[in-house]
Amino acid sequence: MVDCMKGRHFLSLLDFSKEEILDVLATAADLKKNPAARGASPFAGKTLAMIFQKPSLRTRVSFEVGMTQLGGHAIYLAPTDISLGKRETTEDIAIVLSRFADAIMARVFGHDIVADLAEHATVPIINGLSDFEHPCQIMADFQTIIERKGKLDGIKACYIGDGNNVAHSLMYGAAQVGMHMTVITPEGYEPMAAVTTKAREIGKATGSSITVTNDLEAASGVDVLYTDVWASMGQEAEADARKKTFQKYRIDADTMKIADSNAVVLHCLPAHYGDEIEYGTSRLPNSAIFDQAENRLHAQKAILVHLIGT
Repeated sequence: MVDCMKGRHFLSLLDFSKEEILDVLATAADLKKNPAARGASPFAGKTLAMIFQKPSLRTRVSFEVGMTQLGGHAIYLAPTDISLGKRETTEDIAIVLSRFADAIMARVFGHDIVADLAEHATVPIINGLSDFEHPCQIMADFQTIIERKGKLDGIKACYIGDGNNVAHSLMYGAAQVGMHMTVITPEGYEPMAAVTTKAREIGKATGSSITVTNDLEAASGVDVLYTDVWASMGQEAEADARKKTFQKYRIDADTMKIADSNAVVLHCLPAHYGDEIEYGTSRLPNSAIFDQAENRLHAQKAILVHLIGT
């Protein structure tokens, strides 16, 4: 599988087939168990350029450490370093960085930016986060679910909160691998209708069911409970209003009573304890939020291995 994925972009969970997702996750598991599974320094002489419009603890550290562990090097480009689309065009940045680096990871606001980078780059572009999708996060989530539940196919997962980029990628990813995904949001904060339609269309072939609802009782009996912050970066002005609207859409002791007693608790972090998740719930034995955070490292190393090649 490595050869057929080499040189490709990863902007969306839809860019990988079910078989490719599972192949990358198998590589991630191998690298977690044995960091030298692909050799001592398979990325010797390789460089990853990392473009950040949005800061991030997990994205930056996991990609930098991942490249170091693989024997390569990562370059952090802060928002002021290149000023995407301002000091020079995204097209020119993609072409220039392609001459220097073996891959480019971009954590940006608009999804159009990663799409534009992919159109003009001659090396793989990895979506480290955009306002539309967060595919690297979901690969780590899937690795965590497999570790806790042993599989993805047939697992019943429930996301509670804002129908944002994480919700979009969870829906696409679940549909691709045959998971059942329920997204519960306040009225007016549902995922984009086009994403729901596409995920359901894919799910017909994989046996995945995709449900979007405002009813918290839809979390009944699920295997996985997932949440994210109510107001993402860039939505700070809406934070107070969202706090009132989202008050009951949270993972706490009451939510745990609705779900399966052994439901795995996930949160992509950073967490606002007392808002979308109760601190005590985040520390239950069921909680895998820190395994999930660690798996960003292993899943992203696997993505890099498959896209850059060894």
